[in-house]
Amino acid sequence: MEKTLIIVKPDAVEKNLIGSILNFFETKNFEIVQLEMMALSDEMLNDHYSHLTDKPFFPEIVEFMQSSPVVVATLQADNAVEKVRDLVGVTDPSEADEGTLRKIHGTDVMRNVIHASDSTENAIAEVERFFG
Repeated sequence: MEKTLIIVKPDAVEKNLIGSILNFFETKNFEIVQLEMMALSDEMLNDHYSHLTDKPFFPEIVEFMQSSPVVVATLQADNAVEKVRDLVGVTDPSEADEGTLRKIHGTDVMRNVIHASDSTENAIAEVERFFG
């Protein structure tokens, strides 16, 4: 069994999609092994998005990710990282496959309802970052 991390982003929280997103994964045979609603600190966002801190749009990411609490969850299944990425869809909802969470609920590249770990290595680091 492999673990991966998802973050239900502020746009999804504000649209009351937390339950339907979690249910979406449960119906696909993922086990939710950790779950927490939290406000993200500057320090946590700087760490999580360290590869973007030098980009001109980084302050907008921080502002968006702090605009409401988020829900962070660890999901577990065989090949969890790859399966979650397939179910979530590509970053840009307009380019995401039909039936993916981002195609169904996303608005734009930032307001795309969910973050999902993009590799096994990042999943391990992200689970540690958010759950210790």
